[in-house]
Amino acid sequence: MATDPKVLYIIRGASGSGKSTLANKITPCAFAADDYFCKNGKYKFNPEKLKEAHEWCKEQVQWYMMLGAEEIAVHNTFTRRWEVEPYLQLAEKYVYKVVEIIVKSDLENVHGVPPEKVEEQKARFEL
Repeated sequence: MATDPKVLYIIRGASGSGKSTLANKITPCAFAADDYFCKNGKYKFNPEKLKEAHEWCKEQVQWYMMLGAEEIAVHNTFTRRWEVEPYLQLAEKYVYKVVEIIVKSDLENVHGVPPEKVEEQKARFEL
């Protein structure tokens, strides 16, 4: 008897597009690099720790894949295709079906990303 495949949702889009809202509606097992900057319910971004934050996010996804979570969502801007690649490799390694979602809404971002940065994200977005 066949079992339903495990699913990795890769949710992409500019800051303020609604990625986090969507990810958390899909599954409680949702991760973003932004989560790394949340301590005691407060968000404090540190650009010097961005690489570390993305590594932490990838490690969380891998940990839950190793545990066999049925659904996992990762929600980052992922403006460049190469940024998605490590997650595709994890999905292949742990046998997860990948569902890629691009969110294009123009909501107000909750982390105070300046509008010019959001426009830069949109301009460099690769499908």
